[in-house]
Amino acid sequence: MTSACASGFFLPEETVPHERTFMQWPVSRRVHPDGVFLDMLQQAIADIANTIAEFEPVVMLMDASHEAGARRILSDAVEIWDVATDDLWARDSGPMFVVDGKGGLAVSDLNFNGWGGKQVHDNDGAVARRVAAMMELPVFNNGLVGEPGGVETDGHGTLIAHESSWVNPNRNAGSRAEIERLLLDALGAEKLVWAPGIAGADITDHHIDALARFTAPGTILIQMPQDIIAGDPWSKAAFETHDILAAATDARGEPFELVVLPEPYDTRIRSDDFVASYVNYYVCNGAVIAAQFGDRETDVIARDTLAGLYPGRDIVMLQVDPVGEVGGGIHCATREQPRV
Repeated sequence: MTSACASGFFLPEETVPHERTFMQWPVSRRVHPDGVFLDMLQQAIADIANTIAEFEPVVMLMDASHEAGARRILSDAVEIWDVATDDLWARDSGPMFVVDGKGGLAVSDLNFNGWGGKQVHDNDGAVARRVAAMMELPVFNNGLVGEPGGVETDGHGTLIAHESSWVNPNRNAGSRAEIERLLLDALGAEKLVWAPGIAGADITDHHIDALARFTAPGTILIQMPQDIIAGDPWSKAAFETHDILAAATDARGEPFELVVLPEPYDTRIRSDDFVASYVNYYVCNGAVIAAQFGDRETDVIARDTLAGLYPGRDIVMLQVDPVGEVGGGIHCATREQPRV
């Protein structure tokens, strides 16, 4: 089975009702050699899982040998499945569920390869297929290599992505047009808006979900610095992506409404590679789970902005700095299973 789109399947937007959330338990000492920090990272992942479990079922994937230790900090509401993992990034290596709008559920496999071979992924590279097999779901695979965190969908035919994390020989050998066709097929969409992004500056080659997210068809939330900073490629890329999206249209031919969030500056963690992304939040049933970074002004702005964009949902902001220290956020650590 190779073509999700031809079979009528598509990736819905995150706000649809969920059956459950999948997460992955980080355990690899090759990835996280500092045992004290790994304990802190596991606690942050447990905090995210326990919070989401107040709103919808959560499944934590891990090898059974880690269950006793994990259960000490995981809520009883969090279910554990015996699926071996290396790291926590369920958004990228977990199962990407697609639906057909008629009760069908399948997994579209993007052949996770450790962000272009940058990280060990003996277990994580098989997670999506193992979960699909456990759930007895069909799997679509058209040969595309990449990560779902590198593409955003409005659930109504439109995708946005950075070229740097797809049109990159560490993942795919084809032209941009060929990769675009495979992405549209894998996610069941009609139109893809590209921005260049940045290759090689981080492990993901600049995933879009740390910068810009669809909140509804036609509306994109984007986190922006105040100005382009000399010598800072991230600020330049943010303005470049913003301007491309501001001039683009969606699959219906309608322009995007861009809602801008300021970047936090007075953060608890000040390292250059710390990811302080408010837009890397997760939408679950009845809530939005987001990170706060200790900047009193922008933390409040982020909360108020999310409340305005997601009326009727609780806005829960967590201190999960260890996840930012390893290059991601709450969205990166979660994967929704839409209800069918």
